[in-house]
Amino acid sequence: MSGPSASPWVDLRQVTVRYGRVQALDRVTLRITPGERVALVGANGSGKSTLLRVLNGLADASGGFQCNTGMRQAMLFQRPHMLRTSAQNNVALALWLRGTRWRDARLQALTALQRVGLQGIAAQNARTLSGGQQQRVALARAWALRPDVLLLDEPTASLDPHAKREVEALMADFAASHGAAGPAHPVTMVFSSHNLGQVKRLASRVIYMEHGRLVADLPVHDFFNGPLPEAARLFVKGELV
Repeated sequence: MSGPSASPWVDLRQVTVRYGRVQALDRVTLRITPGERVALVGANGSGKSTLLRVLNGLADASGGFQCNTGMRQAMLFQRPHMLRTSAQNNVALALWLRGTRWRDARLQALTALQRVGLQGIAAQNARTLSGGQQQRVALARAWALRPDVLLLDEPTASLDPHAKREVEALMADFAASHGAAGPAHPVTMVFSSHNLGQVKRLASRVIYMEHGRLVADLPVHDFFNGPLPEAARLFVKGELV
């Protein structure tokens, strides 16, 4: 269940993040409910990555922060970190760290790689894979953990067009599935992107950020078809990058 009446996955109130003299987030208030597909858009340096890090507990923030800790999370970065071992082991290690026996983790990892179409390279050193393959391994690693919330920071930004389509299809498939909470609870997905076509295809809600502030927060149809603040309008037209 999602929507304004649902219990939130996360509720931020006047959250601020500073890195030295730089204010990365400026009094952000945001509520996300389970099952939403939220796209974060805005120019470089607008605060998208910092907001994702706050949501994942990776950034120190001041202000109010409430999160449903019963929901599992996984986060993918623009350039996923791969250990110098096989693709299968890269996925299995995440399961092993969660307490799965190594033998079972290896079997589950192979299933996860099959899910993303990479069973044929399971034994290959993950660091020798292409950027698109590494991102799919990272998605397999996330899927194997059965998260209720998937956070993605520009997951297709550095990929070629074919790899972008493959990863985007997996994101859509992932968002349509469910996590550890069960079939009644679809995966919540929050992702940053400069690809507005991708945002239209994947998001149910769009947040436009500028200088660490949330300037617009609208359903995807309204964001692309309704009135917007001037900076957001220029961004959508491609005149602000």
